[in-house]
Amino acid sequence: MNPEIRVAVIGGAGFTGGEMLRLLLTHPGVGLLAAHSRSHAGEPVDAVHRDLLGETDMKFTGSYPIDVDLWMLCLGPGESRQLLESMEVPEPIRIIDLSQDFRLGEKAGSRKFTYGLPEFQREAIREASNIANPGCFATSIEVSLLPLAKAGLLREVHVSGITGSTGAGQKQQDTTQFNWRANNINAYKALAHQHVPEILRTLSILQPGFKGPLQFVPFRGSFTRGIFVTSYLGCGLNAEEAIKLYRDYYADHPFVHISDRMVDIKQVVNTNRILLYLEKTGDQLVIHGVEDNLIKGACGQAVQNMNLMFGFPETEGLRLKSVMF
Repeated sequence: MNPEIRVAVIGGAGFTGGEMLRLLLTHPGVGLLAAHSRSHAGEPVDAVHRDLLGETDMKFTGSYPIDVDLWMLCLGPGESRQLLESMEVPEPIRIIDLSQDFRLGEKAGSRKFTYGLPEFQREAIREASNIANPGCFATSIEVSLLPLAKAGLLREVHVSGITGSTGAGQKQQDTTQFNWRANNINAYKALAHQHVPEILRTLSILQPGFKGPLQFVPFRGSFTRGIFVTSYLGCGLNAEEAIKLYRDYYADHPFVHISDRMVDIKQVVNTNRILLYLEKTGDQLVIHGVEDNLIKGACGQAVQNMNLMFGFPETEGLRLKSVMF
């Protein structure tokens, strides 16, 4: 039995901070948990995350806990880098960063970050001290394409994807308000989404020489959480060969499953799973993938990485049930 570890959630008041606290409060390997927030220091955690009433009596701290084993950084773009460059974090503290600050191999002082997609490089994560957690769209798109990259079969890829309002963060925006989102949909950052560089970087490691193009059009959807992506590309494999390729690749990965029928978001909301459905139309291989953007697309994947780093079973604390109704 591994000893319990001490974890601090830095930036614990936002969507990802709240989801991280929910997961870690019931994780059997976490013995001490601290929640940091500059804007809510001194307030009860359940005053911000009201669903945690009765689950914890923690209060947010405005100081950065250093008597811990791990920092989970749930901060906005640029804030993780600024924090790590502005203070000297004791070397024994490991870091899992959920922002986009270190996903392309960037460093913070002497700290090198390992890209934290277990289905891509599980063994490297086990040996890492600092993890750059992948982006939500990046996770579902990469998992949709990793087996093809491993087999050297990638060519020009087209992807469309839709995400719920929690994908935009907790800060109020016109496009996150209910009266805008309800019964509505629109595209944004077409062919210029910030996750494309990390996707191309990952795929090119598995398939050296692959530089794309990967044409991605994301959409905002009229729902709260979840991601649905559809990727398609020319491929010489027939449907049966492609399905076998995917099932072989993911045979020992507990959170990725190949479905025999079309998938939908409700199957994965509140879980750490990604479900894939493959179909062949003419010479085009089509891969549909679904995930929960706040769990496998963020906090659940971070906990999965934590499990690997600290020697817990990979699925520890992540046996979660979907909410179908």
